[in-house]
Amino acid sequence: MIKIERKLTEKAQKAIVSLQKAEANNSSYNTPEVNLALKEMFHNKCYICENKQVTSYNIEHLHPHYKNKNLKYDWNNLFLSCAHCNNTKLGKYEPIIDCTIENVEELIAFRKKGYFGTDEELVFENLDIRTETINTINLLNEVYYGSTPQKKMEARILRRILRKELSGFKEFVREYKEAEDDEKEDLECLLKLQLSDSSPFAAFKRWLIRDNKEAYPELLKYIP
Repeated sequence: MIKIERKLTEKAQKAIVSLQKAEANNSSYNTPEVNLALKEMFHNKCYICENKQVTSYNIEHLHPHYKNKNLKYDWNNLFLSCAHCNNTKLGKYEPIIDCTIENVEELIAFRKKGYFGTDEELVFENLDIRTETINTINLLNEVYYGSTPQKKMEARILRRILRKELSGFKEFVREYKEAEDDEKEDLECLLKLQLSDSSPFAAFKRWLIRDNKEAYPELLKYIP
């Protein structure tokens, strides 16, 4: 989970208009305009787990709407999530961090400990003691480890995708470290993309650089 700017783009404006019409007609908030705008804003990845290999997207309400029409049709309360994260969150974790307002990476450290041949563990370290932060960490733990047989199976798949993505990122960093000066520019551009908002699992990649800032101080500038 990273901070995402909720920009008032052309697609977002069309989504807001469609929500106003849907509320007036008491119809579904799940409109084509809303889906297009959310995919644009969240870079086609789930706002909770940051996975981009998603086969089922959901429109997720940050704050459960129940019978509250204001929350149900509020553009600022709508987020893009995968089915796994949406079905995990439900109404159990309230409130969580609003990643369109706060910088999540200043509140939570995202780390993957261990390596091949040892016990690997995802660690979400709280850097803040507020309820929103603790709830978000509890949600992330359930998302990545599951609580039911089906969710544990989905979580294993998610961890496998994360592991492959981080392995590729680490290989790029190693190549960058070993590259000659005339080779570094292209690799640095590649790492800039890997650390951008649109990159899958960006929070884990950025914290890997933060935890090794003495070795790669020049890459810190690519972390928003």
